[in-house]
Amino acid sequence: MLLIAYYFCLPKQLFIDPTATIIKSNSGELLGAYIAKDGQWRFPHNDSIPNKFKECIILFEDEYFYRHPGFNPISIIKALKSNVSSGKVKRGGSTLTQQTIRLSRKGQARTYIEKLKELILATRLELKYSKEKILSYYSSNAPFGGNVVGLDAAAWRYFNRNANALSWAESATLAVLPNAPSLIYPGKNQKRLLEKRNKLLEKLLEKKHIDSLTYALSILEELPQKPYPLPQIAPHLLQHVAQTNNGKRIITSLQTHVQKETNTIVKTHYKQLQQNEIYNMAVLVLDVHTRKIVAYVGNTPTDSKHQNAVDIINKPRSTGSIFKPFLYAAMLDAGELLPNTLVPDVPSKFGNYNPQNYNKRYDGAVTAKRALARSLNVPSVRLLQQFGLNRFYHYLQQLKLKDLKYNANHYGLSLILGGAESNLWDLCKSYAAMAGTLNHFDEHSSQYYSNEFLEPSFLADTSVDFGTLETEKTIFDAASIYLTFESMKSVNRPENEQNWDYFDASKPIAWKTGTSFGFRDAWAIGVTKNYVVGVWVGNADGEGRPGLVGLQAAAPVLFDVFNILPYSTWFNKPFDEMQEVDLCNKSGHRASSICDDTSRQFIQISGLKTKACPYHKLVHLDPSEQYQVNSSCASISDIKHKSWFVLPPLMSFYYRSKNPFYKPLPPYRNNCETTENKSMQFIYPKASETVFLPKDFDGSTQELVFKLAHFKPETTVFWYLNDTFIGSTKAIHDMAIQPSTGKHTITVVDEFGNETKRFIEISD
Repeated sequence: MLLIAYYFCLPKQLFIDPTATIIKSNSGELLGAYIAKDGQWRFPHNDSIPNKFKECIILFEDEYFYRHPGFNPISIIKALKSNVSSGKVKRGGSTLTQQTIRLSRKGQARTYIEKLKELILATRLELKYSKEKILSYYSSNAPFGGNVVGLDAAAWRYFNRNANALSWAESATLAVLPNAPSLIYPGKNQKRLLEKRNKLLEKLLEKKHIDSLTYALSILEELPQKPYPLPQIAPHLLQHVAQTNNGKRIITSLQTHVQKETNTIVKTHYKQLQQNEIYNMAVLVLDVHTRKIVAYVGNTPTDSKHQNAVDIINKPRSTGSIFKPFLYAAMLDAGELLPNTLVPDVPSKFGNYNPQNYNKRYDGAVTAKRALARSLNVPSVRLLQQFGLNRFYHYLQQLKLKDLKYNANHYGLSLILGGAESNLWDLCKSYAAMAGTLNHFDEHSSQYYSNEFLEPSFLADTSVDFGTLETEKTIFDAASIYLTFESMKSVNRPENEQNWDYFDASKPIAWKTGTSFGFRDAWAIGVTKNYVVGVWVGNADGEGRPGLVGLQAAAPVLFDVFNILPYSTWFNKPFDEMQEVDLCNKSGHRASSICDDTSRQFIQISGLKTKACPYHKLVHLDPSEQYQVNSSCASISDIKHKSWFVLPPLMSFYYRSKNPFYKPLPPYRNNCETTENKSMQFIYPKASETVFLPKDFDGSTQELVFKLAHFKPETTVFWYLNDTFIGSTKAIHDMAIQPSTGKHTITVVDEFGNETKRFIEISD
């Protein structure tokens, strides 16, 4: 029975005290710590004990540690004699093993009965654990003065470094502290602490643990005067870790130098932005190959008034234009777009939704690639309408963006311009998965991983599972991603990087900015073969500020972070998902038989489904090529046939102002009969629109200006309001009218007899 009792006398868990939450970098450097729940700086148990401290503590506390069974009879006898002769407890005979037991049984009175219990438990501890394990228990739980418990915490609090980086003098200082932690600790009883340390150093010299030079240098080292604050290099990641791993030591994937430099970059830009009352920022750096977090900055070093404790990386914010590359890639993937396909960029209205470009200007027609690079809103909304809202929403769902909580109709066409919310973590994850798809396609004989779009990790000791290799794409095919990144690479960089493309050492980066409505959120996300960097800038409370736009506020941070990362080469072209075809250089479509300016270019294989160029038409001209003719006014032998690039009237109206070499179709010769239509188009107002008449400061009603685009601007057009003639225009087709309230019909007829109508309702 005694043997059974002895066997089970040791607690299953020797120490149950709460410990601090610790995060370290991938190289083992301390990034941050949360104090334990009981207010003690007690780090989680550490089996590793630095050799210097080990030799110091054994020589100071228990010189026969490796030779006794848990207690030292000679030390006990000497202690009894000394205590009996003095009439009080003057000397202890406890071994390090007994002290470990006493630390685990805190609060027990120091009586001879208790000493006997400690002795029995010490022998049981020696039978259960190795000497090294016992020593690690002691080192992790010994008191070091104040609220500092354990060697690891003491090394950081008193010397601001890891325990394995301590000098002999520093190790000796910590070795003598547990002997009387309430009386001697840094900043208190310095003389007595110095005497104890130097006496131990002298003993180390005598025992030849150190040489005379080391001893001479060690006694010259000063004692610490006050505790250092623990490092807080990644406080918001620490906050995130503490929610699920409280009281544990977590080795993260963060790289210390990247994290520190990113912190410095954020602090520098914060000082500039706060002058414009912009106080918050978040930056995430992700390794594309491993999907591990390299740097994690959840907020700026602002104050509590501006919510500095809020980790914004996982908070939903309005996306602005940051979804546009996903739409571009989806349309390429579905074979409904080519990079240089012309997209209408004209004033547009979709029901009650009236999107506008940021600069309030229009190009008439712009290539899809350029529309993405310039982040034009109207072409993006038109592309979304063409592609299908629900269809695009399905792609976004596959990306697993957790903040898309409503159905597609809830967001409408504004989905592409910031009508939805997302967070920096999910966006960086998605762009990293796209980059990873390209990398793996190139590395694995044109195959795709089944689990490419996975969750990143900040844990160093975990590896992500990309799934199995398959021939089928996961979401986007490699060619569509490559062409999307090529378009994003051509985005103009911020002002301080204006000439970036002229430098050989510049880094090729595919990047995109975003700005939410009301200037509340500024985004910038960049992708290379190796890294993804995501930046959000704004105010945590959602307050908008002028100048809070992606290009001005977030992009400079993005490029500063990329400048501290290693150089990345550009992605390899995925030829197995591409095919070389003839393209029309003017329209960007696949060349038709009448396109007169073509080139051979690689497109995604799905792009073979796109229609041939619709903007080239074969026209019939007189010998001078100044007039169009037909068989009604010219003989067949005198008619010249020529390919002509022709845009619809409204597109043409804006396009020719930006493209001086664009030539409108020549007019028909006067003696020719023609049934040509669609020669003109209203710019304003939109069809079936309710218009409110503007009023001046004095309350008087102002005129309403109607605008028309004619295929041939020099043509005279005639305006009618409800069948009443009101005037004519030539070259500039603007007509000022002051109609009464109610429903009206505006009719316009040109000199060739072409007619167009617009129905409106005037409201006061």
